[in-house]
Amino acid sequence: MKVVIPGGSGHIGTFLSRALSAAGHEVVVLGRRTGVRWDGRTLGPWAAELDGADAVVNLAGRSVSCRYTTESLREMMASRVDSARAVGAAIAAAARPPRVWLQMSTATIYAHRFDAPNDEATGVLGGAEPDVPGYWSYSVEIAKNWEAAQAAADTPATRKVALRTAIVMSPERGGAFTVLRGLVRAGLGGPVAGGAQYVSWLHETDFVRTVEFLLDRELDGPVNLAAPDPLPQREFMRVLRSDTELLRKSRRVVPTRLLEAGFTFRYPDWPTAARDLVAPHRAEP
Repeated sequence: MKVVIPGGSGHIGTFLSRALSAAGHEVVVLGRRTGVRWDGRTLGPWAAELDGADAVVNLAGRSVSCRYTTESLREMMASRVDSARAVGAAIAAAARPPRVWLQMSTATIYAHRFDAPNDEATGVLGGAEPDVPGYWSYSVEIAKNWEAAQAAADTPATRKVALRTAIVMSPERGGAFTVLRGLVRAGLGGPVAGGAQYVSWLHETDFVRTVEFLLDRELDGPVNLAAPDPLPQREFMRVLRSDTELLRKSRRVVPTRLLEAGFTFRYPDWPTAARDLVAPHRAEP
């Protein structure tokens, strides 16, 4: 299978590309500095890679590992929406369009809530919660516009899936777990804002496995990519990044559609996943 990965040079794209290549797939990465070059906004020679490809997994978007200033939030919106529109235009122009387009999205689209978990059918979308910082709603708008750009693309021959992804935990440097581990080692892994807010997460192995699963299953529309065991932050005992939205927003997301489709998580609960993630570092001082 030929899989094209726009934005595949980032943290998630690196381990996903490696895993898909190891499984025998032909992987083409579209990047601004590595792989086949693209600008993430406009059609160009890169679009030829999608013509005849079997699948596209679009991971492009400005990193959220930054302070949420007005400028950075605008860049997050533009990079996500523009890249999704560009991928959609390339698929629409292809003589032999890919049969499936997996589009990165985020579990942040759901509301900050404590009363019930959010799944794809009954989950409450965010943006109207009372008594939360104003920029939280902008993060939700980014997610909504991101998914809308994919949905609006005129690609009738291509199955489209929006990957509502929780925080992906990888032992490799550059991701959320690196920050988490560093803060915990510094003694800063205690409860934040009371610690009752839920943390939704996904082990990198299961991220790869869900992508492979969705490439082969006839699911479309939004799918939650999260382990089935979200838990309160006080139990998780970890600090995620340095922005207060990541620390305080309750993300209780469950992967109902994946479970109903028969997917089995290798790391369904946090203690099992944490032991595996920490294992590569045990020899470090």
